[in-house]
Amino acid sequence: MPLFRSREMPGGFPDFGIRVSLEKLFGRRLIAAAGDALPSSIYGFVLRYSLREQVYLVVVTLLSFPFLYYSLDLPKVIVNQAIGGKNFPRDVFGIEFGQIPYLVLLCGVFLLLVLINGWFKYHLNVRKGRVGERMLRRLRYELFHRLLRFPMRHFDRTATGEIIAMLTAELEPVGGFIGDAFALPIAQTGTLLTIFIFMFVQNPVLGGAAIALYPVQAYFIPKMQRRIRQLGRLRVRKMRTLSDRIGESIAAQVEIRTNAGAQHQLADIAHRLGEIYDIRFDIYNRKFLVKFLNNLINQLTPFFFFVIGGYFVIVGELSFGALVAVLAAYKELSSPWKELLDFYQNQQDVAIKYEQVVEQFHVANMLDPRLLLDEEEPIEPPQGEVEFSNVSLVDSDGLRLLDGVSASFRLGTHVALVGPSNGGKNLVPQLLARLHRPTGGQISLGGIDLASLSFAASGRLIGYVGPTTHLFSASIRDNLLLGLRHRPGGAGDSDEEARAIERERAIEEARRSGNCELDIAADWIDYAQAGVEDAAALELRLLEIVRTVGLDRDLYRFGLRSRLDPERHPDAAERLLEARRRFEQRLTGEGLVTLVERFDPEHYNASASIAANVLFGTPIGPTFANGALAENAYVCQVLDQAGLTEDLVRAGHRLAGMIVELFGELPPGHALLEEFELVGGDELTELERIVARAERGGLDTLPPADRTRLLGVALRLVAARDRLGLIDETMRQRIIAARHAFAEGLPDELRDAVEFFDPERYNAAAPVEENILFGTIVSGESDSRERVHAAIGEVLDELGLRHTVVTVGLEYPVGTGGSRLLPAQRQQVAIARAVLKRPVVLALDEATAVLDPAAETAIFDALRREFAERSIVAALSRPDAARGFDRVLVIDRGRIASEGDYRELTKPDGPLAPLLAAE
Repeated sequence: MPLFRSREMPGGFPDFGIRVSLEKLFGRRLIAAAGDALPSSIYGFVLRYSLREQVYLVVVTLLSFPFLYYSLDLPKVIVNQAIGGKNFPRDVFGIEFGQIPYLVLLCGVFLLLVLINGWFKYHLNVRKGRVGERMLRRLRYELFHRLLRFPMRHFDRTATGEIIAMLTAELEPVGGFIGDAFALPIAQTGTLLTIFIFMFVQNPVLGGAAIALYPVQAYFIPKMQRRIRQLGRLRVRKMRTLSDRIGESIAAQVEIRTNAGAQHQLADIAHRLGEIYDIRFDIYNRKFLVKFLNNLINQLTPFFFFVIGGYFVIVGELSFGALVAVLAAYKELSSPWKELLDFYQNQQDVAIKYEQVVEQFHVANMLDPRLLLDEEEPIEPPQGEVEFSNVSLVDSDGLRLLDGVSASFRLGTHVALVGPSNGGKNLVPQLLARLHRPTGGQISLGGIDLASLSFAASGRLIGYVGPTTHLFSASIRDNLLLGLRHRPGGAGDSDEEARAIERERAIEEARRSGNCELDIAADWIDYAQAGVEDAAALELRLLEIVRTVGLDRDLYRFGLRSRLDPERHPDAAERLLEARRRFEQRLTGEGLVTLVERFDPEHYNASASIAANVLFGTPIGPTFANGALAENAYVCQVLDQAGLTEDLVRAGHRLAGMIVELFGELPPGHALLEEFELVGGDELTELERIVARAERGGLDTLPPADRTRLLGVALRLVAARDRLGLIDETMRQRIIAARHAFAEGLPDELRDAVEFFDPERYNAAAPVEENILFGTIVSGESDSRERVHAAIGEVLDELGLRHTVVTVGLEYPVGTGGSRLLPAQRQQVAIARAVLKRPVVLALDEATAVLDPAAETAIFDALRREFAERSIVAALSRPDAARGFDRVLVIDRGRIASEGDYRELTKPDGPLAPLLAAE
């Protein structure tokens, strides 16, 4: 089906054949709901989406009241008839009971009523919790859906921290309230009325005494709480701004440190925390005053009961059992009354929070929700021209950023945009990517108005890379595949039957919560969009693209430092074992054997630490990490049995003394400290204290914590760097014995905490490079590390495994926002991501500005070859980078100042000559 079939939907919106597809994917009800405005009040939201559940909760609540009444009345019957009664035996349903059996019968009925009332509470609480959580899930989903529809310029005026706080912490109380919205006030009010009726039945005067002070509380307490609620709203606003300020400080760590701004930041945060402190302290004062008055009034009622009830019992107008029952019933009054007061306060708070949050998500010029969703039919690439017809762009302050830009070029033309940095050239790629909506004019793609397409369509047809890139906190591979994940395809789990039940439950919960019902575990990759048939072909395509953008060498380095899962890639693991054997042969054949000390179970590795020699494997998790070995009970047991503990503590003491003597005056982070890798700069002070205490009283007088610290220092010692002769041959043999004892006696619960070295087995816990090396690089040799790495590269090339290592590098985690990558690497990932989805137009907004000129030229040459029949529109930071483009547009002051061929524009009298001269 052609993508650009345009038929009108209600309201004049051209659907381009997507409505039927959206209904299949998401359901008719979800599309309608996503386009509706959220109710302005919390009760409107509750009634719209959970009316049936609320009716059920109310009905079950009403059914519980008769059981509550009889549970209040039964103690009186037990006291008056079973304990103090006469005329036994008594007839119950034709069966005669003596006094004790009758007492047991009534107590059994009382216990049954307790269980029934408890079941009602349990059932109602569970159902209310489920309803509340479903509605909270729905609300957050609806708000996030609206967030995706915000116009881009709205994010310039909205703090990220505030949005996050609203979607998370501020909405948290809403879920609990929605479940209680009707059921709780009805339940607690009904409980109060039931108890009041019971009291009035026993004695009208006692009933009047019970309710006498409640109107006073009902009048004064809410009035006092009103100010508390106002302070609460102010606290919420202050917390939002604090959250945003902390977020800004995190994002601006480089600026803070390089401009010595830490002290001002601390003062600013302290001021904001002080404001919040004052508000919260005021809230505490008022809240506890309310509690004091509430408790005082509550304590006055028992005084009336004892005086009035005692009088009526004495004069014989009230039975003792009735007084006991009334006192027991009054004891039950405090809980529902407190619940009602708390509900009233919570209702006011939640209503305000809901209204404030929903108000923030009602934004002008939001995208139509149908524009965000994907079509089910494949996209056919357009033919013809890309045309800008009198395009203008005016910002929210009325400044004209682009003024009547008109240009056209056939698809397949490579266009460079140059000009002053503030001249408007950057806005052209942004308009193509629909980050902004033209204020006037039209942009068409193959004769189709770009504004009439869904974002799902334009997102496939146009690839965009800006000057800076935010990467998701995932692997490089996941970030590259972002542009191919439009809709779910086949099942992602091979064991589909095992997860079918769980999947059905998840779909049902998503449906009841008004959420998207698509399976996130499915295979979302659109192989056709990438121009491949299956996952294997996609792997080859990924390798091709990372070479295109010049990222393959970095991925190779990442792959050497990353881990390969032999269970998922058994063939690759076997081939890397072959690389290990081939590398060992190369070391011997080329005379490099002195550069690497291989792992041997029967030999001590002088280039590794004592800890590594004892462990003889790769730690998994923190249990046997180097810093934790000295504190590990099992390791200490092994060292004790081998007779090494005392020797290592003494060695640690001597080593600590040398460290303090040599490095005590060095500042933290000094190069010598990093070279020896024995202690960090912050540990020197503590070692000085330990050495001083040992000199005063001897090693035997040191506390266990100090001895553990010295043992930890000794375990870090590398024999090849031992300048004190602490590790002799005898100790080496004892350490090897401890190594064997450690492996043989390792408890079952700790076996998953270490992967032992085995020359015939791939070590899943170790990086690829360590698996090939299977040893340690000997320090002290000239260029030893570079020569070893070169040998590893040669072996991988011989076996054709370099691409395997690059594939492993694709799993390298990029960190928060891509923080583990350099800016140039982030841009290369973003360009590769855009290329992978094969857009018909690649829009680049100074995407290569952080690269050096040589790398930038290489990437553009490769991209022009890749896009030989498709278009590139690139805003360039350097005019010289326009060399090789088919057409150059010079944009200045929001207009096209000139256009033409690069050679013509760069002549001495050409418009690009001044810009080139300024470089």
